[in-house]
Amino acid sequence: MVHRPSRAAEIGQWVFLLAVVAFGAFLASMLADNLARRNLAFGFGFLGARAGFDIPFHLISWTINDTYARALLVSLLNTVLVAAMSVVAATLLGLLVGIMRLSVNWLLRNIALVFVEFVRNTPQLVQIIFWYVAILQALPPPRQSIVLPGGILLNIRGLGLPDLVMRQGGLFAGSGALAALFAAAVLLATPFVWRLRVRAWRIGTFRVGPWALMLPALAAALLAAGVERIEYPTLTGFNVTGGTQIPPELVALWAGLTIYASAFIAEIVRGSIDAVPAGQHEAARALGLHPGQLLFLVVLPQAVRIIVPPLISQTLSLWKNTSIATVIGTAELMYQAQRVETATFRGAETFAVTTVAYLAVSCVITLIGVLYQRRYPVRAA
Repeated sequence: MVHRPSRAAEIGQWVFLLAVVAFGAFLASMLADNLARRNLAFGFGFLGARAGFDIPFHLISWTINDTYARALLVSLLNTVLVAAMSVVAATLLGLLVGIMRLSVNWLLRNIALVFVEFVRNTPQLVQIIFWYVAILQALPPPRQSIVLPGGILLNIRGLGLPDLVMRQGGLFAGSGALAALFAAAVLLATPFVWRLRVRAWRIGTFRVGPWALMLPALAAALLAAGVERIEYPTLTGFNVTGGTQIPPELVALWAGLTIYASAFIAEIVRGSIDAVPAGQHEAARALGLHPGQLLFLVVLPQAVRIIVPPLISQTLSLWKNTSIATVIGTAELMYQAQRVETATFRGAETFAVTTVAYLAVSCVITLIGVLYQRRYPVRAA
């Protein structure tokens, strides 16, 4: 039987809605009055004007002659990139530390405990500034760059990574970028194709669909066909040229976000593993599984359903926390929004666009969490 709210409850809901609308109208009126006193009109036409400033790191093309709108788009893509890298790194590090927290080894267990407590109880802003000032600014100059595996160079000017130079006028009578786009589409479609499998192959203890090996191989082939060469960063004179240069501000942001979020993820992993019924451990040991098999074949697959919902919330927090990196001048969304506001004196419009951008990505993350919880609900043991 469907429960219907009482007449008083319905009236209360409408009264509350009207109060919210009235408060919104009051704020809009206040904004209009403030702009009128400054002889300004609310509008977004300024976004099409020439920006006139440089953005040192960008995933898409950028020149000082581009518009303010493109500047915000470039910084949004930078922020999404750093947030995505931080989520992946923090998840892997948090998983490792969370498992260490449950180790029978006294040293490993207490190292993980000290790490978690130290990171969780110090401000994230302090950690980001520490990475930027105490670590990255203390690195050697380009001529004494630290050479890392894979041709990566690390110095005071940032991180130099190898870059893929895409073939022009090659595959598909277009450019290599088109091949890379097809490869990305194939990888994104792979999980959905796996769900449509008619039969399954067994590889070790895992069951995979017949397309599981074919589609990733096809994506790798498409990507390789579109790549003309790999360009490595090299020292030229007093500077590093070639490859992709990531400025130290973005490296500090990535490190700070990763370390901070990993401490919380570690506690999520520890609590989720503890929530797996003890009978599962006992049954696995009775079957003769060693501790590694018990963890990765029995415990973690059951703990994933418990881990993912709070992990989505942690991802949402990490995404919003990227905005605090504006204090070190990172080429992320909040910092560029401040530059646009300073140049145009359009604070209301600029931060309205910035708010919508943050909200849009946050809604996507939230939607992923909702869809996962609907597909894999956590049931009481």
